[in-house]
Amino acid sequence: MTPKAGTLYGIGVGPGDPDLITLKALRVLERVPHIFASCSTKNNYSLALNIVRSHLNGAGLEHLPFPMTRDAQVLEEAWDRNARRVLEVLATGSDAAFVTLGDPLTYSTYGYLLKTLKRLQPEVRVITIPGITSYNAAAALTHIPLTEGEESFYLVSGAMGAARLREVIDTADNIVMLKTYRHFDDIYQALEELNLLDRATCISLCGLKGETVVEDLRHLKGKRLPYLSMIIIKKKGRGY
Repeated sequence: MTPKAGTLYGIGVGPGDPDLITLKALRVLERVPHIFASCSTKNNYSLALNIVRSHLNGAGLEHLPFPMTRDAQVLEEAWDRNARRVLEVLATGSDAAFVTLGDPLTYSTYGYLLKTLKRLQPEVRVITIPGITSYNAAAALTHIPLTEGEESFYLVSGAMGAARLREVIDTADNIVMLKTYRHFDDIYQALEELNLLDRATCISLCGLKGETVVEDLRHLKGKRLPYLSMIIIKKKGRGY
């Protein structure tokens, strides 16, 4: 008799501080026998796994390698291969979890994995457990309100530089830029041109060792930011 397929839990483990994992996520992590986490094809390091490691109860750990590339075909092949591996485990009747930094449906590899799973096997049972995002944690750390009253709030990626910032700046009151480390020089130049340097705060490694908050971005000009860095921009000022 074929066993009933297991359930995949997509779990956001928060921005870095193990205490910011939700109780719901913790209960799942303590009982599932198999836990997946994404990693680069160049190594098997997973910050998400490091965050939850102390909460695990003998679960098997498995890295799913994803290449750091913009080649659509290479990425699709990786999503397909990893989704099939997840389905293979679920087919044994075992539940499993996929852990990811922050929230699983906010700039996360999990979103692509989920779509691929549903394409390959539409009836697969998946439960997604939200997590605290890095920008929520950064707002709490700096006491910067992300939105107030009728203000708008835009979340944009800096992975391609300042292009998205320039696109939304006229319509947004508050902006959070993630993935700012690689093209910080371009982002800095845009902030300077838009006269927003005094309205921007840079937070790096939020909730992790080496956490820093820089309120005057002029101190960062020409410097290389840590990988996990973001900028909160308040067009009306920080408010404190």
